[in-house]
Amino acid sequence: MQRIGLTGGIAAGKSVAARRLAERGAVVVDADALAREAVAPGTAGLDAVVEAFGAEVLAPDGSLDRAALASVVFGDDERRRTLEAIVHPAVRRLSAEREAAAATADPGAVVVHDIPLLVETGQAGSFHLVVVVHAPAVLRVERLVRLRGMSREDAEARVAAQAGDDERVAVADVVLDGSGTDADLRAQVDELWDRLCTERTQERAAEETDARHG
Repeated sequence: MQRIGLTGGIAAGKSVAARRLAERGAVVVDADALAREAVAPGTAGLDAVVEAFGAEVLAPDGSLDRAALASVVFGDDERRRTLEAIVHPAVRRLSAEREAAAATADPGAVVVHDIPLLVETGQAGSFHLVVVVHAPAVLRVERLVRLRGMSREDAEARVAAQAGDDERVAVADVVLDGSGTDADLRAQVDELWDRLCTERTQERAAEETDARHG
């Protein structure tokens, strides 16, 4: 099994890369999806969030009101750390479960962990390969305003709240350019996937040769 960490700043194109990797055969473990699962109704995670932040972070149906929670923790480092202490351990447990299931189903699986905060949470050293989708911060702000309808102030704040571009690139084994079109980015993913397939084939051949001569 090969473990790949995939990250990138908000609106850099990481989701496009993750979808293409899944299309090429990777098992993608989405940290954002697991974070939602960790605080779903009926979970200990949601109970802990309510205990920490109050019932005002709940929607009328009893689910987590993510917008309300974001307004409480955004810009408040202490409250953000409190939330992370609840959610991150649960996400890592669920992630390990998904990875184990993938390895059981296919010992040669390529498991891609799609983690927006990979750098911020110090996980770069946990993977065989770290792939960063990079686009300049100024472009990502423009995308948030144009494509997601954010105000420029909110977009700049969201970008500023994440690791800087230099920090992400510094931990990357592979940098994909997310500043162009989606098609451009998918082509880069295809090139990476083909290279990884070639490397795995060569490694298996070398192992078989060693076994025969051993």
